[in-house]
Amino acid sequence: MATVAQPQVIDEAYERSLWSPITVWLTTTDHKLIGIMYMFTSFLAFLVAGIFALIMRVQLAQPNLSVVDAETYNQLVSAHGTTMIFFFVTLFLTGMANYIVPIMVGARDMAFPRVNALGFWLVPVSIGLYYAGFFAGGALNAGWTGYPPLTSRQFNPGLGVDFWTLSLIVWAISGIMASVNFLTTILALRAPGMTLLRLPLFVWAQISTSLLLLIVGAPLAGAMILTEIDRQFGTNFFTSAGRPVLYQHLFWFFGHPEVYIMILPGFGMISEIIPVFSRKRIFGYESMVLAIFGIVFLSMGVWAHHMYTVGLNIYVETMFMALTAAIAVPTGIKFFNWMATAWQGAIEFTTPMKFAFGFLATFVIGGITGVYLSAVPVDTQLHQSYYVVAHLHYVLFGGSVFTIFAGIYYWFPKWTGRLLNERIGNWNFWTMLVGFNGTFLIMHTLGLDGMPRRIATYAREDWAGVNFFITVMSFLLAFSVLLFVINVLYSRKHGVIAGNDPWDGNTLEWATTSPPEPYNFERVPEVRSFMPLRDAKLAAAGSATTAAH
Repeated sequence: MATVAQPQVIDEAYERSLWSPITVWLTTTDHKLIGIMYMFTSFLAFLVAGIFALIMRVQLAQPNLSVVDAETYNQLVSAHGTTMIFFFVTLFLTGMANYIVPIMVGARDMAFPRVNALGFWLVPVSIGLYYAGFFAGGALNAGWTGYPPLTSRQFNPGLGVDFWTLSLIVWAISGIMASVNFLTTILALRAPGMTLLRLPLFVWAQISTSLLLLIVGAPLAGAMILTEIDRQFGTNFFTSAGRPVLYQHLFWFFGHPEVYIMILPGFGMISEIIPVFSRKRIFGYESMVLAIFGIVFLSMGVWAHHMYTVGLNIYVETMFMALTAAIAVPTGIKFFNWMATAWQGAIEFTTPMKFAFGFLATFVIGGITGVYLSAVPVDTQLHQSYYVVAHLHYVLFGGSVFTIFAGIYYWFPKWTGRLLNERIGNWNFWTMLVGFNGTFLIMHTLGLDGMPRRIATYAREDWAGVNFFITVMSFLLAFSVLLFVINVLYSRKHGVIAGNDPWDGNTLEWATTSPPEPYNFERVPEVRSFMPLRDAKLAAAGSATTAAH
């Protein structure tokens, strides 16, 4: 039987409010407060990266503009990608899991609270190191991937690359610490009766994410360390005199599983939200768990589809092409299960459910274009074009950001005790859906017409109208984020009081107070299924009916 963590003496933050004195936040080891700090910090990074994107879109709105020079544009491209991938999506999802997972499994706290706190405080160090490059002669200007020899001392003598490598090393250490903590918490501190096949699907998603990060975080850190050794000591691990393609193997062995590190928690959230608002059990629980680990396994065997143009052996390319197409199978299983869950359900179109359906609509487009790009001849023609930019954003924005917003609207009542405003949430959803598709859907046509990515300007007049439309839509997308910020600030003080279980939820986090007490549960509940709260309510209703008769 899984052991249960003992109550801990934790700070009194929740007794006063979520806005406690700064010393409480600086010294806390409460997983809930640490989760909030993860989310707050990463959302600030999201706003900064969004501003960078708007500047880039203004620069590209018309041919031959000079809003920013080419060097600044390259730094903005690198900063936008690095910030969104490393400092926003991954860290925000870590924050959500930090808050929710221990409560979902019936634990009092994370297994290693002080390690959890240290893991978070490495995050602002990592972000600070990266952005210090802007004040030290210029930040990274070689894309978020940092391919050598563009990052070598010969081509890039400034400190921006050094700050970038150090930043990602610290980021990887933080992620590895968090992964160990999640796995230990889930495996060792589960509530009585919560066997592995009774874990909520969001918890399974966090297990898979943690395993992936443990496996691929070290190769990323290794690539950064060797890059820095090349720069500081004149070695030739990745320089043009060495093997620059080796860097790409190391980076993408991390980089493609990182896509699923950013998506699998979102899959887990959708797997919790759709059953709740369809008033049905998830269709095919066991197949959903198997599909998660099918994705984990296959994701580590597809990295070279990013490298079809480097001169790989044709048989190697064929193998990676087949594996890339195969990863669509477990993903497709999950999609069919979500649709089967919603089919003929008593669907409530709340804001979380709308964002969940928005995810289903947008991510499937990214998945289909990914199947096209898995083919060697297609990818060879479209490599480094705006078609790839469109595909990337449909996968990451459609697959991660839509699920993040669905999760925020779903769990905000648990975090604060108040509901987000549904009317503003409705506007938030529709402006985001229209703004996102207006920005990125038409980019596919630009890529097919030959527009390369990571260019600061262009001369072709026939691209002007499309790019201007994309720029206008990107500001609509930014407006949707502004609506969300307004909603959070308004609802934090004036939102409808939520109560402990406003959605009639299925899992244990809805069995405790909103927000939870520092110890989460006064009494750790007994678990008899993967939807323990739903089953407990049904059992109570059945007992009441029997007593009435």
